[in-house]
Amino acid sequence: MLSRKIISASVSGSLFAILLGLVMPDPFGEQVVENYFYSASTMVNVYMMYSFPVILLYGVLTSIIGDKIAEFMSKKSGSKNIEIIVSGILHIVFGLVLLPYSLGASILFFVTDRLLQKQRKNYQWLQAFKSLVIPLTIWIISLAIVWLFG
Repeated sequence: MLSRKIISASVSGSLFAILLGLVMPDPFGEQVVENYFYSASTMVNVYMMYSFPVILLYGVLTSIIGDKIAEFMSKKSGSKNIEIIVSGILHIVFGLVLLPYSLGASILFFVTDRLLQKQRKNYQWLQAFKSLVIPLTIWIISLAIVWLFG
């Protein structure tokens, strides 16, 4: 389960930084964004630098806690649907820390994790370690864009 959660964090953390960079290329609203692509690339770096470690540590930990609680409640009630609902609710509750950013990240993490879980593969530690290349690659590409066009 932990290796799947790390893979989920790698994918959802990268997607979160990209989406937030595209939606908010100038988060402080100080200037009109003249070069949208450059500003978005710059902000992807910033968002990745600050959000990915939090998603990796806090997101994985709270997701495991939420899934264990949901699994326990599902066994007690005898319904598999309860597990998905309770896990989703707990992801949302744990994601209420920094509205709306952490809420979006937690929902993205939940969806990514459920899609990986639906494949019913046994994810190995090597796969989890390799998945950390995804955010690193996104970060390097956006750094290169900023360096080339800056």
